[in-house]
Amino acid sequence: MIQKLNQNNPLISIVIINYNAGDLLINCVNSILKTDYSNYEILIVDNNSTDQSHIKCKKMNETIKLIENKKNLGFCEGNNVGIKHAKGEYIVILNPDTAVESDWLNELLKTYKECGDGLYQPKILAFEDDLFESAGNMLQLFGFGFSKGRGIKDTGQYNETKEIGFASGACLFTKTEIIKKIGMFDPFIFLYLDDLDLGWRAQQLGIKSYYVPNITIFHAGSYNYKWSAMKFFWLERNRHYCILTHVSKSTLIKMIPALMLVEIMMIIFYSIKGYGKMKIKAYFQILKNIKQIKRKHNELNKRRVVNDKEIMKKFSDEVFIPNQVSNDISIKIFNKILSILSKYTKKII
Repeated sequence: MIQKLNQNNPLISIVIINYNAGDLLINCVNSILKTDYSNYEILIVDNNSTDQSHIKCKKMNETIKLIENKKNLGFCEGNNVGIKHAKGEYIVILNPDTAVESDWLNELLKTYKECGDGLYQPKILAFEDDLFESAGNMLQLFGFGFSKGRGIKDTGQYNETKEIGFASGACLFTKTEIIKKIGMFDPFIFLYLDDLDLGWRAQQLGIKSYYVPNITIFHAGSYNYKWSAMKFFWLERNRHYCILTHVSKSTLIKMIPALMLVEIMMIIFYSIKGYGKMKIKAYFQILKNIKQIKRKHNELNKRRVVNDKEIMKKFSDEVFIPNQVSNDISIKIFNKILSILSKYTKKII
């Protein structure tokens, strides 16, 4: 059973979005139930699954709050539904394909109180081999997001609490009021780069993101979309969306020459991978939604308190791409050119 409430500890709401996660969800919930923190609630938001995994979890523990959406709202709006139902002072966004250690909530809360308001992620390792899934997520100037250390063996090389580009949506910890202040998840994004978008918007408001290495969670990776044509589509569509909504008009004008060269490289890369149609589809989706993008751009730039120059100082020039994705010479060339373009662009912004 979930442990009895202790009013000396603030309530922490754990929101898990589920879409046919099967045994992964059950394993995740079982690991949470071993948590030694004394005041938490579990909310499972189900996106119209057909595998009954959410029903099985509810039967495991009747105190679990189950919210059943009538259709698949995606990662973003699905989590927003959970956030709106959460009663905790603090909140965790947790993927169903994860497993947590018993002291995770105590340590996340402790670090939050030490570092202050922000978005926090733990050390994330793969289930199978203890290789890093994320030692902190980073932002690159042209809208790419990547996980530091992914695919590398954990030998203690990332054991310092540090500011990062954005906290991983696989396990994101913050105050409920902070995530609402940022504006929660953007429903347009649906899935992929949702955490990048959230972290970028947080930076515009002066809210930092942190990597917390003294907590480890285990992650099975994407169980719905492996590296596929559709994943490439979502990543590219949402990358363009983030650039067009987050960057001010004056900064964007200065970035255009470099962005054009990056786009040429991406078109070549996608064509070689056989995903050229997905790249074109991403462009069409951006053009189709240009009015919505303009509205979002105006909204974000009215709210911001930190300018592009200050934010982009912290952005990475290169992208870390694990060997599991690609380890050929073309990636090294791509990163070299990307770095040159990024450094040049930062100077003129």
